[in-house]
Amino acid sequence: MMDQDTEIPDAAVAPEEFRVAMGRFPSGVVVVTTRCQDGTPRGFTASSFCSVSLEPPMVLVCLANSADSATSFARCDRFAVSVLSPVHRSLAERFATKGADKFASGGLRIGPGGLPTVERALSELDCVAHARHPAGDHTVLIGRVTGVRLGEGSPMDYYDRSFRTLA
Repeated sequence: MMDQDTEIPDAAVAPEEFRVAMGRFPSGVVVVTTRCQDGTPRGFTASSFCSVSLEPPMVLVCLANSADSATSFARCDRFAVSVLSPVHRSLAERFATKGADKFASGGLRIGPGGLPTVERALSELDCVAHARHPAGDHTVLIGRVTGVRLGEGSPMDYYDRSFRTLA
C-alpha cells in the first residue's frame, strides 16, 4: 500500500497507444442534441456516456472541446440524449463528422421538450444541464434527467474505433 504523500511520477503514455487501449472497451453509442439561443440545432455522437445517479436521475456525456458544437453545449440549459441501434449507423457517422450538416438529412424528430431526437431510438432522455467539468481535451457534461421515452431493439456498439452490433 502506498503512503498518501508518495508522489506517482507522470507516465509518458503515447496518445495513440492510449487510444488503441480505450478502443478495446466496447461502449454504446448516443447522439446528443441541443439548440443554440437563436434556435439553431446542434449535436454530436458520443460513446462516452453513462448514468451517474439514480436519485436524482443523472447522466454524463463527454464532448471534445474541438467539436463543432462545443460552444453550444458549453452554454445550453437543456440537451437530449438518444441511444442508438444498428439502424442508426449512418446518422451516428453524420453526427460524428466535423463540419457535416448534421440536421440536413432525415432520421430526427422534435421531442416533447422541443429538442431534436433520433427517430426510433432505443431510449431518449431529456436533460437539464446540471454541471460541466473540464477534463483534458474534453468537457464532462452532467445532466439531470427530466424525461424518458423507451423504444425497442438492440444496441449499436462502438469497439476498436468502429460501429458494431452485438452477435
